[in-house]
Amino acid sequence: MPIYLDCNATTPLEPEVRDILLHYLTEEYGNEGSRTHELGARAKQAVQRARDQVASVVGAQRDEVVFTSGATESNNLALLGLRRTGEDSGRRHILTTSIEHKAVLEPCEIFADSGFEVERLPVGESGWIDPDTVARALRPDTLLVSVMQVNNETGVRQPLEEIATVLGDHPAYLHTDAAQGFGKDLAPLRNPRIDLISVSGHKLYAPKGVGALIARRRGYDRPPLQPLMHGGGQERGLRPGTLPVALIAALGKAAELAERDAAKRSEICRQFRGKALSALSGLEIKLTGDQSRVINHVLNFSVTGLDSEALMVALKDLVAVSNGSACTSSSYTPSHVLAAMGMDGQRAHGCVRLSWCHMTPEIDWEAVVERIRSLV
Repeated sequence: MPIYLDCNATTPLEPEVRDILLHYLTEEYGNEGSRTHELGARAKQAVQRARDQVASVVGAQRDEVVFTSGATESNNLALLGLRRTGEDSGRRHILTTSIEHKAVLEPCEIFADSGFEVERLPVGESGWIDPDTVARALRPDTLLVSVMQVNNETGVRQPLEEIATVLGDHPAYLHTDAAQGFGKDLAPLRNPRIDLISVSGHKLYAPKGVGALIARRRGYDRPPLQPLMHGGGQERGLRPGTLPVALIAALGKAAELAERDAAKRSEICRQFRGKALSALSGLEIKLTGDQSRVINHVLNFSVTGLDSEALMVALKDLVAVSNGSACTSSSYTPSHVLAAMGMDGQRAHGCVRLSWCHMTPEIDWEAVVERIRSLV
């Protein structure tokens, strides 16, 4: 098998997380809502423990954690859950960026279709939004500002803390899609001005199909979210349905390990990135985005005159890489992220993304470089 370098699409299961998952699938498999027996009580305890573990990563409280099926659902709940508040208050202005994941951009289109004014703020070649751009766009009727923590294609960190400062006492809610940065870049998400944080399990060495929305209180007031689905009182009435205890317990363990080992994992990824850059330097690669802001486990680049599809085919027996978001991989049109950065179509078609983690084995970079060089 080729060595997996597509961790931004999904990560491998951490062994300790897998053990927790299997335990609650096969041994303590009770329904968290069952109050009449021990298995139900144990399931409830597991869920509450997971709330604490997820909340701890961002300095939140357990009752501010809502479990979901993943970051896409969390994004939809965070954004569209505020629609009624916007309608009732007359605050119908939404700010987001041109490089957001489709799980944010498409709910924003629903806002626009409902009569809201949605502004997609531009980014430059650097790949990150200037906080001054947010400050200039902010209006008294702004309901929501949604800016991702780390871009999934380029790995560029967005200036969340600076944007939080810009918002200050403005009533607008600040949401971040933290699928790529939760548990990996800890400090920004601990800023209490960030109201809503979307989390994905399968980007954090937990299983697919589980995530969370962290909805921070302001003083005593929770974000006034309305449910998107109905049929039960689970998750404080925001997300009905029987809780998947095994998935939630696994996410909790993954969050605990991520917080505990963040520095060690980051250093492993930093060293891996250094080796990759050193090996690829002889190919005259063009790096994508402001490298001073790129997270340690991502490298997006192009090679002049080389198409990304040809490159991926040539490397498929050595390494598994991608040329964009897995959620839009069926499309051969240039990435909206790269287009928003002002990249021309030819270069955008040549960009590939390498993403790894602390469990990625060593790569034969010499073989990778030789394979690429044979195509140029």
